[in-house]
Amino acid sequence: METNGAQPHQRVCEAAGCKLQGEYRAPWARDRLNDYRWFCLEHVREYNKKWDYFAGLGADQIEAHIRADTTWRRPVWPLGARRSGNGHPYINDPFGLADDAGLGEKPPPINDGLEQLTPAERSALGVLELSWPLTQAELKSRYKELVKIHHPDANGGARDAEERLKEINAAYSTLRASENLPLA
Repeated sequence: METNGAQPHQRVCEAAGCKLQGEYRAPWARDRLNDYRWFCLEHVREYNKKWDYFAGLGADQIEAHIRADTTWRRPVWPLGARRSGNGHPYINDPFGLADDAGLGEKPPPINDGLEQLTPAERSALGVLELSWPLTQAELKSRYKELVKIHHPDANGGARDAEERLKEINAAYSTLRASENLPLA
């Protein structure tokens, strides 16, 4: 038995009034890419000319979609952020065999004592342009030096000098209160 000019196991073109065989598939919509409409060759060409994948999206949404497509919509991490427990990138080596092969050679960690400082103390060292280890005398000397340079009276009341002096004062107070700073 024939239906609309096609055999029963074949699809009929979905275009209005067309009775040809629907051999060519076309997606329903952007969010239904695995659901298809079936057309004859003439109507699938017509459908494809009119179909706009990005219809209804704003410029920002289109840009985000394109950016996600550059990595095939897979999660990404900053370079070197994902490491296995033994420090080797992407190597599952629970027995430490990579170390025996010389792959695990790393320079010895530099013990400069900074790990004992809080983030605020490290930041204060940066503001005062000092390095660790540090004594109270060195801290006080550097503080006086920076105050002379950035005091508003020495800079004609400049607003940016005043703001810099506030940063210097806060950093100095942070380091003075530090329990890690030796008294000598």
